[in-house]
Amino acid sequence: MNHKDKPKNIKNIIPLALFDTIKNIKKIQLPENIKLPFSQNDFDAVKNFLKEYDDNQATFNSYRREVERLLQWSWLIQKKSIFQIKRNDIEAYVNFCKNPPESWIGISKVPRFIDEDDKRKSNPVWRPFVVTVSKVAAKNGTMPNIKHHSLSEKAIREIFAILGSFYKFLIQENYTEINPVTQIRQKSKYFRKQQTRTVIRRLSELQWDTVIETAKQLADTSPKKHERTLFIMSILYSMYLRVSELVSCKRWLPKMNDFRRDHDGNWWFTTVGKGNKERQIAVSDSMLASLKRWRKYLKLTPLPSVDDQTPLIPNTRNEGAISSTNQIRNIVQHCFDEAINKLRRDGFTEEANGLQSATVHWLRHTGISDDIKRRPREHVRDDAGHSSSITTDKYIDVDLRERHASARKKLINRDDT
Repeated sequence: MNHKDKPKNIKNIIPLALFDTIKNIKKIQLPENIKLPFSQNDFDAVKNFLKEYDDNQATFNSYRREVERLLQWSWLIQKKSIFQIKRNDIEAYVNFCKNPPESWIGISKVPRFIDEDDKRKSNPVWRPFVVTVSKVAAKNGTMPNIKHHSLSEKAIREIFAILGSFYKFLIQENYTEINPVTQIRQKSKYFRKQQTRTVIRRLSELQWDTVIETAKQLADTSPKKHERTLFIMSILYSMYLRVSELVSCKRWLPKMNDFRRDHDGNWWFTTVGKGNKERQIAVSDSMLASLKRWRKYLKLTPLPSVDDQTPLIPNTRNEGAISSTNQIRNIVQHCFDEAINKLRRDGFTEEANGLQSATVHWLRHTGISDDIKRRPREHVRDDAGHSSSITTDKYIDVDLRERHASARKKLINRDDT
């Protein structure tokens, strides 16, 4: 398409994926069908930006998604370079993301690229935007519908944050001198102001008790398959780990000797979390007992030495470590499903229905929420890796309990007394 031509019908424009996985990002070249005079320079700038995050899978994926969408919109819709984008273009782009043409929306998450004839090629069924349904809705037979696409407030905030970082990078690398995102003074018009804090998604006491009891029963019944399940559930809850902190990647390989004892005889666990930040987590006696059980199953000494390089969670197929967060998610989901069945059998239907929506990350939230009731918030903050106590305070629900208790006996009709 000639760069001077304006798209006559946006509905007929189907964008192709431009950037592959971390593993293949350095090999990817500008597609031959892109003929815009500025496209190669734009493409190289984005590629260099993404390579800055090739040691963090989650960050790379988020940044790739947002910058790739901008590039596709800028090229296919606006017919201009990303270096020519101004403040009003960013506003137009955000409005576009809120209501993209149906040809840009998919109903399932598929790989961006596929292998064909020994080459990596853009997957023709991939789309920049995807409509999904909740786990509960999917189990009930609800199918995603393109017409139901919507952009959450969180997603809009990510657009501003990531594109702001992208243009900051471009300025530092002398690609451009202007950051059009920072020029938007009224970003607040895209966000709703909230009177109260966001509700933390966590398990109730009954749900967690059932989940960990289920994990123990699974391990006792089928240790070969589920001792690992029990350890994973324990460490995610007890030490508030993110799922990404349990798998191996370029920047981090969780090993047994990440558990270490200090000169006072106290045990600590070292991990690397968001922003490539290392932190130490205090290990409870209960977690230490869980570690001993896991190591006994692996036929290791009760506790690791400083030289123990054994992967914390070995992959059952080989001697390496688990490297897929999806594998961890599937293990946790199986335990959730079994716990849901148990709750239903015991007559706790409402609790079972609520557990259907739970994700792996709820275990981190649950662990923090439970600990904040009995530990100093500064201790929980540091173990959780929160940069500020303000984040930790979101898990304190004492005020909400008192607020609801004071409202419970309010009357509508005074004659009801």
